[in-house]
Amino acid sequence: MTITTAEDRTHVGPHPAGSYRELLAVALPLMLSAATQSLMHVIDRVFLTWYSQDALAAALPAGILYWSMLSLPFGIASYLNTFVAQYDGAGKPDRVAAAIWQGLYFSLAVGGLLMLGVPWADQIFAVIGHDSRVAEMESIYFRWLCIGGIPAILHTALSAFYSGRGKTNVVLAVNVICVSINAGLDYALIFGWGPFPEWGIAGAAMTDTFGEVLASVMLIGLLLSPANCRVYPFWQTWRFDRQLMTDLFKFGGASGLQMFIDVAGFAAFMMIVGWIGPRELAATNIAFNLNTLSFIPVIGVGIAVSTLVGQRIGEGRAELAIASTWKGFSLAGSYMLAFGALYTLFPHWLIAPYAAQAKPEEFAGVAETVIVLLRFVAIYSFFDAMAIVFGSAIRGAGDTRFSMLVAFLAAWMLLVLPTYLSWKYYGPNLFRCWTICAIYVISLGFIYCARFQQGKWRLMNVIHRGEAAEKSEPVPEPAVQTATVLS
Repeated sequence: MTITTAEDRTHVGPHPAGSYRELLAVALPLMLSAATQSLMHVIDRVFLTWYSQDALAAALPAGILYWSMLSLPFGIASYLNTFVAQYDGAGKPDRVAAAIWQGLYFSLAVGGLLMLGVPWADQIFAVIGHDSRVAEMESIYFRWLCIGGIPAILHTALSAFYSGRGKTNVVLAVNVICVSINAGLDYALIFGWGPFPEWGIAGAAMTDTFGEVLASVMLIGLLLSPANCRVYPFWQTWRFDRQLMTDLFKFGGASGLQMFIDVAGFAAFMMIVGWIGPRELAATNIAFNLNTLSFIPVIGVGIAVSTLVGQRIGEGRAELAIASTWKGFSLAGSYMLAFGALYTLFPHWLIAPYAAQAKPEEFAGVAETVIVLLRFVAIYSFFDAMAIVFGSAIRGAGDTRFSMLVAFLAAWMLLVLPTYLSWKYYGPNLFRCWTICAIYVISLGFIYCARFQQGKWRLMNVIHRGEAAEKSEPVPEPAVQTATVLS
């Protein structure tokens, strides 16, 4: 019988540990997967722009409020990626399987709570105080998104089984299939086509919910395949695990709170922008929507860095985690700089799809404002990459409390409070609001970089030391990889 230790496992996949090839093997599928999601967001907003300016203005505040509710459980579920990475790095396939089961139970229990927002939608947006036509559409959009809470969290929890082990091609394939189907369904449900009635902004939200359901069903089918179950004993580890669930809340809870604070702060920022007027809100929606083309794929790099850091911490080789993190930052920073140039030099090209079928008299003023806002995006994008990569690295090791504290102080002291005071004492000014937003993002980049350089994360992990130190049986690769047709 051969015994393998953490030192024997030298890499995630066939590439040398800490190399660019290893990073790219994990990161590129995640970037492409995230890019498909951002493309879907862009397509959705383009269709809503064609439908009406009010629908476009309503989608972002309603969507960001929904994400404020979703972010805490979403952040906890996404932290399963770190558990899977560290347990896989430590050679504990049974704990990997048990962790995914706890994620499933968590998704079902907490996801249902999000539907409590459905009966209160009208009252919530009436209190916020946006234009009455916009508020009506906000409540419709928000209501339908809340219905999809369970599959949204479940999709995240199930994806961790693949992303945490570096098998990111499967995540890419699932997302590409779902986005391809959703793109056509989005148009049909918004405008009405064939057997589908015209649902308007409700149709856009229905499409998002359907996509989460489809992705969850596909991942469950792949995850429970015989090839996977031969290596990861899912049918033997289905019971509720109190220790694992406690650890998930302990470490993932801080990560989820950080995400909640970030999103809630951004939601408050968007509500203040909405007080300025529908046109400013619509322009901000488009600018942030185009920002997702750079921002969301870099999130994929962050997940890859978090995965590799988790693997290296599980193996007890933090020095390789440092190498992977800096390589991740060079990749993410270069990507952001390229998009910064695109936002600055060719904004009309980016705006053209939104203008194609929009009402000219409505869109002209919006387009001029978007061009200016994209310059703000270009300025802060590089620092956004810094915040994402270095923040992901320290969280991948288990340094979540610091991230939570920084998120709280930065979101409310550097973003929300200054924006509100500016609006109250100096009057409504969209560009002043965006200046504050840029300062907030730049500050986060430097804070997370400094924390990473400090190095305290090197001594952390989220799995118990006894589990990490135990020698384990070798973990054979399945004879036929899960979803080989897809990957």
